[in-house]
Amino acid sequence: MRNLKLLRTLEFRDIQAPGTPQCFSFRTERSTVLIGSEHGLVEVDPVTREVRNEISLVAEGFLPEDGSGHIVGIQDLLDQESVCMATASGDVILCNLSTLQLECVGSVASGIAVMSWSPDQELVLLATGQQTLIMMTKDFEPIMEHQIHQDDFGENKFITVGWGRKETQFHGSEGRQAAFQVQMIESALPWDDQRPQVTWRGDGQFFAVSVVCPETGARKVRVWNREFALQSTSEPVAGLGPALAWKPSGSLIASTQDKPNQQDVVFFEKNGLLHGQFMLPFLKDEVKVNDLLWNADSTVLAVWSEDLQREENSTLKTYVQLWTVGNYHWYLKQSLIFSACGKSKIVSLMWDPVTLYRLHVLCQGWHYLCYDWCWTTDRSSGDYSSDMANVAVIDGNRVLVTVFRQSVVPPPMYTHRMLLPEPVNQVMFSACPERSNDLAILDASNHISVYKYGDSSSVDPTVKLGAVGGSGFKVSFETPHLEKRYKIQFENSEDQEVNPLKLSFLTWIQDDVFLAVRHSQSSPQSVIHHLTVASSETDDQQGQLTISSSVTVDGVIISLCCNSKTKTVALQLAGGQILKYLWESPSPVVEPWKNPGGFPVQIPYECAQTELAVIGGKEYVLGLTNRCRFFINDNEVASNITSFAVYDEFLLLTTHSHTCQCFCLSDASLKTLQAGLSSSHASNGETLRMVERGSRIVTVVPQDTKLILQMPRGNLEVVHHRALVLAQIRKWLDKLMFKEAFECMRKLRINLNLIYDHNPKVFLENVESFIKQIDSVNHINLFFTELKEEDVTTTMYPPPVPDTVPQSRGLEGSKVDLICDAMRAAMESIDPDKYCLSILTSHVKKTTPELEVVLQKVHELQGSTTPVPDGVSAEEALKYLLLLVDVNELYDHSLGTYDFDLVLMVAEKSQKDPKEYLPFLNTLKKMETNYQRFTIDKYLKRYEKAIGHLSKCGPEHFPECLNLIKDKNLYNEALKLYPPDSQQHKDISIAYGEHLTQEHLYEPGGLVFARCGAHQKALDAFVAAGSWQQALCVAAQLQLSKEQLAGLSRALAGKLVEQSKHSEAATVLEQYAQDYEEAVLLLLEGAAWEDALRLVYKYNRLDIIETNVKPSILEAQKNYMAFLDSQTSTFSHHKKRLLVVRELKEQAQHDEASRGQQSDFFSETSSVMNGSDMSGRYSQSNSRISARSSKNRRKAERKKHSLKEGNPLEELALLEALNEVVQGTEKLKDEIHCILKVLFLFEFDEQGRELQKAFEDTLKLMEKSLPEIWTLSHQHSVTPVLGPNSTSNSIMASYQQQKTSAPVLDAEFLIPPMINKRTQWKLSLLE
Repeated sequence: MRNLKLLRTLEFRDIQAPGTPQCFSFRTERSTVLIGSEHGLVEVDPVTREVRNEISLVAEGFLPEDGSGHIVGIQDLLDQESVCMATASGDVILCNLSTLQLECVGSVASGIAVMSWSPDQELVLLATGQQTLIMMTKDFEPIMEHQIHQDDFGENKFITVGWGRKETQFHGSEGRQAAFQVQMIESALPWDDQRPQVTWRGDGQFFAVSVVCPETGARKVRVWNREFALQSTSEPVAGLGPALAWKPSGSLIASTQDKPNQQDVVFFEKNGLLHGQFMLPFLKDEVKVNDLLWNADSTVLAVWSEDLQREENSTLKTYVQLWTVGNYHWYLKQSLIFSACGKSKIVSLMWDPVTLYRLHVLCQGWHYLCYDWCWTTDRSSGDYSSDMANVAVIDGNRVLVTVFRQSVVPPPMYTHRMLLPEPVNQVMFSACPERSNDLAILDASNHISVYKYGDSSSVDPTVKLGAVGGSGFKVSFETPHLEKRYKIQFENSEDQEVNPLKLSFLTWIQDDVFLAVRHSQSSPQSVIHHLTVASSETDDQQGQLTISSSVTVDGVIISLCCNSKTKTVALQLAGGQILKYLWESPSPVVEPWKNPGGFPVQIPYECAQTELAVIGGKEYVLGLTNRCRFFINDNEVASNITSFAVYDEFLLLTTHSHTCQCFCLSDASLKTLQAGLSSSHASNGETLRMVERGSRIVTVVPQDTKLILQMPRGNLEVVHHRALVLAQIRKWLDKLMFKEAFECMRKLRINLNLIYDHNPKVFLENVESFIKQIDSVNHINLFFTELKEEDVTTTMYPPPVPDTVPQSRGLEGSKVDLICDAMRAAMESIDPDKYCLSILTSHVKKTTPELEVVLQKVHELQGSTTPVPDGVSAEEALKYLLLLVDVNELYDHSLGTYDFDLVLMVAEKSQKDPKEYLPFLNTLKKMETNYQRFTIDKYLKRYEKAIGHLSKCGPEHFPECLNLIKDKNLYNEALKLYPPDSQQHKDISIAYGEHLTQEHLYEPGGLVFARCGAHQKALDAFVAAGSWQQALCVAAQLQLSKEQLAGLSRALAGKLVEQSKHSEAATVLEQYAQDYEEAVLLLLEGAAWEDALRLVYKYNRLDIIETNVKPSILEAQKNYMAFLDSQTSTFSHHKKRLLVVRELKEQAQHDEASRGQQSDFFSETSSVMNGSDMSGRYSQSNSRISARSSKNRRKAERKKHSLKEGNPLEELALLEALNEVVQGTEKLKDEIHCILKVLFLFEFDEQGRELQKAFEDTLKLMEKSLPEIWTLSHQHSVTPVLGPNSTSNSIMASYQQQKTSAPVLDAEFLIPPMINKRTQWKLSLLE
């Protein structure tokens, strides 16, 4: 749905050269034009408008002096810096443009009709006067010569197997004789020049030749390959014209055909068969088609035709039409009408081989024209809901308009069309926001037709409906009407004949003011015209537009855009400068467009599309080049943009990565846009969405969510971009338009929680308005069912700008409960009968479903006898309720209400078998009330309620209750149901205590036993727990004998010794068993020397000192000495091994780094191999461990810290072992101090000094070694080694070391252990 927009026109009039131009060629590397005439060759520069070179062929004898000579072809040869010319007399001339030397490289005696070079300029084909084809190399060496007329079809001749013959087919009413009818071949057209035509395929592998067959007199098209072998011959086509053009993409060959009532452009396949056509807008025998030309990318077909002389003294015209195809429909996009006589008659035209949409035209009066076009989408630019999102497509003298707000009609269909008397070249919509649907149309006769909406009640005959309306359909939109047709009055009317496209960038800036750009014909300047409506006394359909004012701009304007909101007009010059046109000032002026820094803006590339947009409060120029480079002012923000559109506060873009991005411009900045477009993926889920490959933006429907995209083949696709959808929903919610927002969200599957989460406070304040606007029970129920506690504005739909989030989110309580309660209250106040189902849903959807309340309401409905008009019956309510809640769950809840009528009502709606539930319900009805409820609660597994009801049934049911308590562990709940002094309470307590002891919770069990008076059970529990104080207290309550107490004490002492509580065991034996000797032995065993001496002297048993105390002290001293010796040797061994391991590791790293520096070519490969090798050796076991059991995992953990030499984690294992040695030695300080005191006391000075010296040496050794073992560099060795001297090998080794040598869980071993020097352990008396 695009049109061709004229970018610029370049003219070079009255070229000073002799003779009459005959043909021309374009030199792409110098941008000059080579023109051949009957006198020679002229090279002109159309930009500077000067003649570069003039080469006479008459002086060299290649052309006759009488002017009868003719140049049949000119070809610029890029690699030879020369130009090749062929004359009709048969000479092939090579001219060096640097030295201007001429060389005749070949001559054909019979003359040359056509010279055609292959696209790669490797081959040249000559059609001679003897009807032969000569193929030569680029060095003009003949390859082969063939007759131009061939009897054979070619190598690709069709194969007939018999059953497909014409004689065997059914011929209908014509009868069998139709199979034998001979097809009459018409001769060539009367105006055919009988000359052969040659065209090459774009890749140069094939060429086609159109010639007049001497036998039949009709034209045929033959296809030859590059090796000069005939491939195929076209099928007979009546009225085939001489024009021939092979599509560069290679699919079709274009020609023309005169039919009985029309003229067509027809297409041949390579095999010679017809494949499609389209009709030219001319009558039979009205024009002759001189030539067909494809542009370089095969998207535009130029048709050059000329009026035939039908009446004497009639004015003949020449037409150049540009056709494009979309969805298999051919559109006439541009029409250039020249005079067919005089100086403005076209001699030749050609497409530029480099610039895709540049057309070169050469006229007979030495007048050169160059037109540049680009693609554009003509769409209405309003932002209000009154804008219908119109898109206009030019198709000859029709303008096809599609109203996307009402319907999405795929091309080539349309909503309605306007029929004009002349072909249309430009379409523009009004820039006034209130009348953005009005459009003006500029046709080839320089008339502007203005179509407006709403001001006429009559039907315009020039406007017809397309794919809408018809029989039985009502058109829901109005169509425009032709208000007036204006003729543009120019100062010099002769210019129209010389240059039919004088105006470009026509802009409808105000209701009666147009802006138009005209390029100067003699200098690189442009003129901006103000076209205003001339006052007329008669109010007829014809008006006039006069040029009220003009502003001259130094430079060629290649782009003009207008902001419909700010009325700003921006221009771009060919040099990239951006200008601002102050058209509203009394004397319009042009000034440079400046960026926020105050510097003029200059885009380094020409932009095919420009728009104005307000970004962050400042107006910017947005530009897109033909190379997909996107600019904001002079900053290139992306290089993969295929199309863009500015709508309201949004910028939408499509990219080469098949995505559509949408950015909010109101709070954006240039940096944020650049960052968003440069990133491979958008951070916000709203910004980006995937689209079909090659999609382009057509338009955006204002105040809606529809984005229209067009695919490369021409069909349309409507998407609802998430950013547009959410922005529109937020606007509706801010305006309290809940219905529109809800319908949009329901249709586009947007989570309905956004209605509340967008602004909770506002929603709760307008709950009634929400319900009244929705006004649908089903929709309200849908809203309820989607509610969840999640805040979707922070998870699913975060706002594009965080500052816009409302601050009123401090509402307490559950979100779902809050909404359900608020809406239920509103619905009950509005109409509780109408919204009965919604009220039930509000109960069910609460965090804790209120099913009992729901069932009670249904039961009330069943009891009501008066019908309500908008209400629902109990049966309908229950049926709906079963959709929300599982029927078994609802049955259980109804049973839990103890209302059997309600239970029956639910059961009847379920799939339950009456044989199952009716006997059960009948049994329940026969029971006593409390036992009945106990049975129900037990059935529903509500055991707490069950024992509550059962406790009220009397003592005879207590055993059943106790069994249930034991079975379900309901001891705490059961103890609250009976008085503390009751027997039931005691029985439950005893059962509770037994349960605790079975769970090995002896002390809590003993407390329960002691509380209820079961002292013997309490004593057993306390003894098992080792709680000797509680056990002795209970023993006192049991009044045990001395022997029993002594036995109990010895049992408790044994338990305490097992727990290494020697002092407490000694206390029990001394105080309760009166066995102080055994107590002293336990104290000596526990190294409580001073407590042992206290008992010795208390009971005056000094003999124990010699027999037990002193030997125990000396034995302990020996053990300490042996332990310290072992710790010292272990510490020294591990330390020595640690230093060796570190030295080996450093050497390995050094070797790895040196290898990497010596062979940096293999650095990346070796690093990858090294990493994979290490991971294969070390991390493989870890991957297996992850799936093992916890027991095997602990075993693997122990194995990981193995001290085995060569273990990859040996260094960490050594650190762990050294840490344990140091901490174990540190913990001995208090014990050493105690034994030193008793050694001194009993005059064991030598042993004391020996122990003190050994312990001191051990501590000094460890303190001295700590800095060597836990070095500062080692603690930071996990940091990767980076820097200018590092290689990929060293970096990889560093990362691998970090991965394998220092797991995060073992980081504690990298910290040195603490040695407390303040602890006073030494005994100064022994020094």
